Amino acid sequence: MSTGAPRLTLVLGDITEQDVDVVVNAANSSLLGGGGVDGAIHRRGGPRILEECRALRASRYGRGLPTGQAVATTAGELPARWVVHTVGPVYSREEDRSALLASCYRESLAVAANLGARTVAFPAISTGVYRWPLEDAARIAVEAVLNTDTTVDEVRFVLFDERAYEAFAARLG
Repeated sequence: MSTGAPRLTLVLGDITEQDVDVVVNAANSSLLGGGGVDGAIHRRGGPRILEECRALRASRYGRGLPTGQAVATTAGELPARWVVHTVGPVYSREEDRSALLASCYRESLAVAANLGARTVAFPAISTGVYRWPLEDAARIAVEAVLNTDTTVDEVRFVLFDERAYEAFAARLG
């Protein structure tokens, strides 16, 4: 197994349709589903994901998954093998939370590598209801992934709309 920075690709589309080993879920700390990417993954993946999330809440994460950390479950009915759930920070102008956002990417890659995953699909974490500015989120995401030593071969950023795609494309040059 080689280690190093993974190959980065961009896709304009639906993360729930990605045929990869791991789909990363921009979850909320409850792990029980929500809106945006989180809701889409839970809806498309089916009840097995929620069952495993409830088991995690009943055991290791009684208070919820902390921001910046990651944990894996089945992918249920998704084309992926696993879902890695990570909780992004809410954007704040008063407090620099960029280290927490970078941690979401690093920790997700660590969990994916421990599973033996070779391909990982990420959404643009924290750019929806958590209001992180898209260009800054793209910068943090790309830098975090490129600076993470991992056995994952490919990281695919799956962007929901043209604006997000362009922000990430600008970071990749």
